[in-house]
Amino acid sequence: MAKLDPMLTPREAARLLGISYPTIKQWILAGKLKTNPTPGGHHRISESALKPFIAKDKTKPSAESRERYRRVSGRNQISGKVVSIRIEGLLAEVIIGTGDTHLTAIITASAVRELGLKKGDAAAALIKSTDVMIERL
Repeated sequence: MAKLDPMLTPREAARLLGISYPTIKQWILAGKLKTNPTPGGHHRISESALKPFIAKDKTKPSAESRERYRRVSGRNQISGKVVSIRIEGLLAEVIIGTGDTHLTAIITASAVRELGLKKGDAAAALIKSTDVMIERL
């Protein structure tokens, strides 16, 4: 018996690839990604159609790869460099510079130590609602 190829919604496919929903919609509308229409006119994407995109991504250097986005639930991630770290008691202020913008996160001092963060390190701010998480790159 043949194995069925799972069909995904554009949002599910975007999560699997580690890209935004608007990006995958642009790919669909531009014909970069083949979809199967439902009777209601919605797009469905076969899981096998995503394999070339995942394979291509795996050939990129880790700093450019979307692989880490697939391992973290937060999709709003902004990469940059640690500009400063100030630890006071249990908390730490971490400032990440990205272009001409600075993002500030208040995290635990133990998280800074566990990540081994220091000024000049590549890092990403993971933004989820009102919370900002830090990931060492």
